[in-house]
Amino acid sequence: MIDRGKREILGVHIDAVDYEACVARIIDAAEREQPLGVSALAVHGVMTGALDREHRYRLNALDLVVPDGQPVRWALNLLYRARLPERVYGPNLMLWVCEEAARRRLPIYFYGSRPEVLEALSRNLTARFPDLRIAGWRPSAFRQLSLEERTEMIRSIRDSGAKIVYAGLGCPRQEVWVYENVQALGIPVLAVGAAFDFYAGTQPQAPAWMQSYGLEWLFRLKSEPQRLWRRYLLLNPTYLALLACQAAGLPFVRSGDARRPERQFNVG
Repeated sequence: MIDRGKREILGVHIDAVDYEACVARIIDAAEREQPLGVSALAVHGVMTGALDREHRYRLNALDLVVPDGQPVRWALNLLYRARLPERVYGPNLMLWVCEEAARRRLPIYFYGSRPEVLEALSRNLTARFPDLRIAGWRPSAFRQLSLEERTEMIRSIRDSGAKIVYAGLGCPRQEVWVYENVQALGIPVLAVGAAFDFYAGTQPQAPAWMQSYGLEWLFRLKSEPQRLWRRYLLLNPTYLALLACQAAGLPFVRSGDARRPERQFNVG
């Protein structure tokens, strides 16, 4: 089990951890019914914080932010000698937590995406983990919620008896959602990105060899070029340039420059 604490990458605090340490913290919080905000960040996720002071504050307020992308793991190993043997890939972390939740009879809840995706996701995960208890699911409204809608949403999730919530809203909306709702929910909330689509079977994953070499972005770019070209062709070089500056002792982005958000978005 590896847990070397938080380390700063472009002003964002990333936990130098492995799967075992993450699962242990999440399950412990679930059994104690304590809030725990969790996100898995690849380069795009880190850059959303590096380029936005308010979002950097949100990310740094989360309890556990893990290195989802290989370039983020490499940065931890290069700058801090973290010696992490592998990344903590959000979709895989979801499976690890589901397996342990099934073993301990901890009900889970899905928030985000579309009804047909959530139905397929629930069906596929219960086939994979027969003892998994799904307390409920709720699709995204794909808009800002009113105060009354947010209050009803929180009450519905709490009344379901769920001990762990998975949020699949896409980056950075899901991190905003976790930041704004984890304390009210009072249990672990995990932002898991494309995991809903992967395990529902509605979106393919990159081959294992591409993931191991940090080329998952290339696979996704080829799959959705119009939607993702700016994310990868602009942000990836910027990440490398800013990381080189940090390695040289000339950081252009610092965690101390983060600014508390002035308002909530009530992402739904």
